Amino acid sequence: MPNEVNNNQGIPIRFLAGSDLKQFCEVSAEKLNATKPQLSSGERYYLVCDIKGSGDVFQEVVSLSQQLANGSTSPDDERFPSLISFDGPIYQNQLIYEIDKIFPGQNYIPPITDSPLLVYSPMVFMTTTELAPALAKAPNLYTVLQQYDNYQQLDSSALPLPIHFVQTAPTRSNSGLQTLVAQFASVANKPPEDLTIADIEAHQEEVREIQQKVTRYGISTGSLAQSMVENGVFWASVGSVYESLVIAANSQGDNSQKYQAVYPQSTFSSDIRSILPNAPWVTPQEKEASEAIIEFMRQPEIQAIAVSLGLRPGVPGVPLGNKFSAEFGVNPNPTYESYRPPQPEVVEVMLESWQNYAKKPSLVAVVVDISGSMQGTKFSSVQNTLLSYINNLGSKEEIVIIPFNSEIGQPLRVSSSPEDKFRAINYISSLQAGGGTRLYDSALFARNWLRENLKDEAINAVLILTDGEDSGSQVNLSQLEQELQKSGFNSDERIAFFTIGYGNEGEFSPDILQEIAQINGGYYRKGDPETIAQVMENLQVEF
Repeated sequence: MPNEVNNNQGIPIRFLAGSDLKQFCEVSAEKLNATKPQLSSGERYYLVCDIKGSGDVFQEVVSLSQQLANGSTSPDDERFPSLISFDGPIYQNQLIYEIDKIFPGQNYIPPITDSPLLVYSPMVFMTTTELAPALAKAPNLYTVLQQYDNYQQLDSSALPLPIHFVQTAPTRSNSGLQTLVAQFASVANKPPEDLTIADIEAHQEEVREIQQKVTRYGISTGSLAQSMVENGVFWASVGSVYESLVIAANSQGDNSQKYQAVYPQSTFSSDIRSILPNAPWVTPQEKEASEAIIEFMRQPEIQAIAVSLGLRPGVPGVPLGNKFSAEFGVNPNPTYESYRPPQPEVVEVMLESWQNYAKKPSLVAVVVDISGSMQGTKFSSVQNTLLSYINNLGSKEEIVIIPFNSEIGQPLRVSSSPEDKFRAINYISSLQAGGGTRLYDSALFARNWLRENLKDEAINAVLILTDGEDSGSQVNLSQLEQELQKSGFNSDERIAFFTIGYGNEGEFSPDILQEIAQINGGYYRKGDPETIAQVMENLQVEF
């Protein structure tokens, strides 16, 4: 169980929460568990933080509830959480809606007003201090993303930098969903709660124009904000993030670039609440413990810890402290209208519109190591993972599969059409492992293929999966790096690189794979037969 320590005893109280609560939940759990808390009966309990993207939290609870309804699991299934939290109110609204469809009239998920507030962090636009004045002049920040390409178009005294934007995927992340809702509300000139399905259909083209500025999607708001810091303004000059992440960016001691939060006229406060289900999977003992945990996390001394982490307190009377200041890029007393969630039916249509119409298209070259060291269970695991990747391709996504060993295979381009998927599945089924590992040559080959087939107004990227170090390439690492820099985010091609080291470290060099990825604004991840499916699923969200 996540974050469980061996010396904890008693009933585990699983808190399934969105990623922005991670540090606060884990520190709270450490302090609470150190007290060896007990129920009124004398029985011990302890808090376990299970942190995921808010969309994943939502899907997990809905899936378990469906299994409970059809009899394939029982209320004592330990996967059920005792406490739930999202990084904002929309997903709670959606959860109430979905669970009520599964269990009509049972009211298993309490309303927002009955869920105590733990902390909050408003959605802001994160940018550099140099670019913030130009954005701050705009009455509607999303109109800026829709209509302008350069900061000098906003302010003649601004730097002549292109406007590149990052947000998380609304299907997996609360910040992405709140961002998408704010975009529709902005272009429709309506508060979210007044949006209709007709509004979504009428304004999806304007939202599509906003989405064209996106550099990359992702499942984690924190990782996107950190990538802004690491990759600079040519990668992304503005991001839709939580205020707490601007504070985090300015808290890094070795960071010479300062960032600033620009507050929209209207935005989501991102209220993070503790949801205690009134459901059969929460026992009376778990309910008693959960209520005590909520009370503990709302104590002023614990709330002060949240403030030190850049989160605003959920109870009155807790001082903000020095991090909520211009020095850390934020306004201690910002003025904005706080958005409320749209109707759940509208959100469903909004997400469908994003996936099928507004989302920025992508073309990803998936470079797959089929060398001799991949033989056996590793290879079959990779084939299954590629099968899942292909089956999950959306209408806005394309991939090209490039296998390599001592030779580089013929690229196969795959769209989301049934015919393409069928052809691709036959292709990966026919692959066989054997030969050497021309890693550097295949990376350069994939980059060159994308250069020749660059998809306009799309995210173009290379994803490399390998279990070994390079052998037999005609280019060396230094030559590869020089070439990749020509097509990075300082160029018009903006081709990103992502790498996965598969199997046991020592067989491949994680440092080299990380270096290849970081040259062009991507990242490295480690996978193995047990984790590769999740690693690839998360990477697929980026595009």
